[in-house]
Amino acid sequence: MGKLSHKRIAILSDHGFEQSELTEPKNALHEAGALVHIVSPQKDKIKAWNEDNWGIEVKVDIHLTDAKADDYDALLIPGGVMNPDFMRKNQDCVAFVKAFFDAQKPVAAICHGPQLLIETGLLEGRKITSYPSIKTDLINAGALWEDSEVVVDEGLVTSRSPEDIPAFNRSMIEEFAGVQTEA
Repeated sequence: MGKLSHKRIAILSDHGFEQSELTEPKNALHEAGALVHIVSPQKDKIKAWNEDNWGIEVKVDIHLTDAKADDYDALLIPGGVMNPDFMRKNQDCVAFVKAFFDAQKPVAAICHGPQLLIETGLLEGRKITSYPSIKTDLINAGALWEDSEVVVDEGLVTSRSPEDIPAFNRSMIEEFAGVQTEA
């Protein structure tokens, strides 16, 4: 039994996610025993961005309109330049993320993923990191940005880039393991 046995984790993503920022955390969650669902506004598959070109396609498990934060213990948001930009313009994506914050469930976001968190309006006073190019956006949203490989702030786990994935995965699993689920 892994640290995340009996935990249900949603990965919210759209086209253009950074391939390693979805696949490596997803694999780590599986290895820790979690049940993981890819949730997306797309119906069948989403396409990765792999460094400088299109990458793999990933099967969508649950369409966003059928997903409820109540069905999950925690949320992961992978980065990529396109992925969070698409999702922050989608009110259903924003509402899904906001529901995790409102329920005080852990949320993990890497690279450009925190860009989606801005739209929730819930970053005031939260410690956070991200890819440096969105630093000013996060500060303007009230976040306390720092340049660290991983930042954990009361259930919110963030990292800067694919180079930080090992530290991100460790911290994410620790935070997600602390979630108390209903029996």
